[in-house]
Amino acid sequence: MKTEIGYHASHEQFSPSALLDLVRAAEAAGFNAALSSDHFHPWSRHQGESGYAWSWLGAALQATSMTFGVVCAPGQRYHPAIIAQATATLMEMFPDRFWVSLGSGQLLNEGITGECWPVKADRNRRLLEAVKVIRELWTGEPVIHHGSFDVEEARLYSLPAASPHLVGAAITPETAQWVGGWADGLITISRPRDELSEVVDAFRSGGGEGKPMYLKVQISYARTEEEARRGAWEQWRTNIFDSHVLSDLRTPEHFDALAKLVRPEELAGHVRISSEPGKHLDWLRQDMELGFEHIYLHNVNKEHRVFIEDFAEHVLPSLRP
Repeated sequence: MKTEIGYHASHEQFSPSALLDLVRAAEAAGFNAALSSDHFHPWSRHQGESGYAWSWLGAALQATSMTFGVVCAPGQRYHPAIIAQATATLMEMFPDRFWVSLGSGQLLNEGITGECWPVKADRNRRLLEAVKVIRELWTGEPVIHHGSFDVEEARLYSLPAASPHLVGAAITPETAQWVGGWADGLITISRPRDELSEVVDAFRSGGGEGKPMYLKVQISYARTEEEARRGAWEQWRTNIFDSHVLSDLRTPEHFDALAKLVRPEELAGHVRISSEPGKHLDWLRQDMELGFEHIYLHNVNKEHRVFIEDFAEHVLPSLRP
């Protein structure tokens, strides 16, 4: 199985212009794909950025030859018809180079609308409605829908030759099993092997057998162990809590307040921290053994130039078929 190794473009940590330079550098170094986050707010005031992913994606696709994916949450901050139009436009301009993942969202981003934040079951129900509407709009036929949101006689006129790949986002085994029944693939995040195996098994048993799986891997690489540990704690300690906690915090200040309780050693299991490229290589080979065909590396500290250069020399060549 050929595995695609991609670079994660973290809008929460870099300005859009700096991030564009970084994806160019990643492609030149041998990364052949990229994954984009889509936030309105960063996770933490210490991260300090949050550019608009959809504007940036057009520039990034034009500036490189890589494939790009984006994870977003239709239904509250975004009307699903707008997501259908945005994805169709990118695929029409850049055929076979773009895919989209849909999830149920987080209050951190969706709360800006001032609407009630639904419980998880209602968010999942809204997500399925959005998936149905988006797929119907991609056919080019008129769509009317009444439910969690309304669509009145919407129709897309600029369509790609093929619809984008629609991937479901899941962190827990329960959500992964549910995603297996309706998505074209799964995207999840790295964690200890036994926990990740449970997510994979749940996705496959829920209808995902044979469908592609995407993995976002959180690492902290630097040229010393101390720098790697410090960078992970400074930038990513807000992100280690259970998914039901992460989805229900409203502002970066709330994340920062909770993160005051986190000790540096608690990041183990949430972030792969090491200054040894060989150790990262071993971890990635284990991910490949689980069946992940698309792996995106997110260096959670901000030393991305060092990460790109060293992985180009010591890691990526060993992963190429």
